[in-house]
Amino acid sequence: MAKEKKHEKPMDQQAMMDLWQKLAQPGEPHKLFAGLAGSWTTTTKEWMEPGKPPTESTGTAEMKMLLDGRFLYQEYNSQMMGQPFSGIGIDGYDNVTKKYVTAWIDTMGTGIFFMEGTANADGKTITLKGSHPEPGGGKMSHRAVWKIQDANNQTFEMYGTHGHGGKEMKFLEIVYTRKP
Repeated sequence: MAKEKKHEKPMDQQAMMDLWQKLAQPGEPHKLFAGLAGSWTTTTKEWMEPGKPPTESTGTAEMKMLLDGRFLYQEYNSQMMGQPFSGIGIDGYDNVTKKYVTAWIDTMGTGIFFMEGTANADGKTITLKGSHPEPGGGKMSHRAVWKIQDANNQTFEMYGTHGHGGKEMKFLEIVYTRKP
């Protein structure tokens, strides 16, 4: 964990309120998210085992900004393992921690999956990390790479380590194309 910044002397109440108000304002990362609002078609590939071909499916995603441009909300619908699949994601940029954050829920479970991470210099490639408990025991660690190519194209890739001898493997790729 990152070390907490310690102030030599406590901030007075007004200075603290001023800082919170400043940090509560959407910035450049939020503007990038706002550009993703709209309707998307998706093409998904899932790899269940190394060396085996992926299963493919198509779907849709609806994205909109929440809370005056602070968070990107996504409703995703597709197929997974031949079954209907729906998920909801909330993505943001935390001005306090200076990290990208995401929360995800879907029809494959009852838990909430959290990830956080950073972006490259132009903010268009975001790398997130997280983990979640597995039903059979243990944890699966994830790394996601979200590439925003332009206003009409983005790709989301997930890599994980569980069940593959501790070696990371790509298990998901979603290509988003904005609907005309």
